[in-house]
Amino acid sequence: MNIGYACISVGVRNTELRSCIQKNATETKLMELIEHNLKSLDTMIHYNINNKIKLFRISSDLIPFGSSPVNKLPWWEIYEQQLKQIGEKIKQSGMRVSMHPGQYTVLNSPDDKVVARAMEDLNYHTKVLDSLGVGPSHKIVLHIGGIYNDKPMAMQRFITNYSMLSEEVKKRLVLENDDKMYNIKDVLKISSYTKAPVIFDNLHNKINPPSDNKDEVLWIEDCKITWKEKDGQQKIHYSRQNPKKQPGSHSETIVLHEFMEFIEKLSRNDIDIMLEVKDKNLSAVKCINATSKNIRS
Repeated sequence: MNIGYACISVGVRNTELRSCIQKNATETKLMELIEHNLKSLDTMIHYNINNKIKLFRISSDLIPFGSSPVNKLPWWEIYEQQLKQIGEKIKQSGMRVSMHPGQYTVLNSPDDKVVARAMEDLNYHTKVLDSLGVGPSHKIVLHIGGIYNDKPMAMQRFITNYSMLSEEVKKRLVLENDDKMYNIKDVLKISSYTKAPVIFDNLHNKINPPSDNKDEVLWIEDCKITWKEKDGQQKIHYSRQNPKKQPGSHSETIVLHEFMEFIEKLSRNDIDIMLEVKDKNLSAVKCINATSKNIRS
């Protein structure tokens, strides 16, 4: 079992990522930002290795304007050596990395321009992982998108547009249930056509469950079937609701006894758990230490 966190290393010096507004995105400025961000990523990877964190989500902001025509730099060539060096650290440590495009990467939009931008964004994320030299078990996580007043049609549009993606993108893409529109049953249905692996998100499932009165462990087992050997170990997302914010908002930290109860219910070690929580690596270290003690005992 590997436990990890997303994008930001809290309290770790020299790990912040930088960007700029579009009007300032000159080639010189973009090169300065990319160099800075790659150094920050290298520091985060080093921190993760030292703290035995083997699961990490790389921020989509690593390369500013990475999927936009604003950035015309062949950054994958200019920074080939730096990317390969970081990738070697990842591989040698046994770490598994991923990426997660944001809410504007919508593959099932009825607007062809939005779909084209989504495809470009998926190409960008794939190029980052390819440039690191990591294999197909290092994934890109994607939500299904919108409903657009016709859910069956929107699901079919996702399946159709998925088929148009490059094989390089397809081998990395995994699908996740969301907290508003596409529950885990919907995503599993789409996966039966696309053959993409499915990530189960426990908080999203609590907020947006299927009508079936089914325990989350059973849904996780259903998702496991979608993960093939080439995809690596099954991966899920774990978080808890922030009681002071709107539904779907992640908590500030992981409540350890709740997490350990969840682990006990799972009764498995062959699974990767991405924590989605505000204190990031701090919760990851806490959960890694707790589960390691539990396994040893």
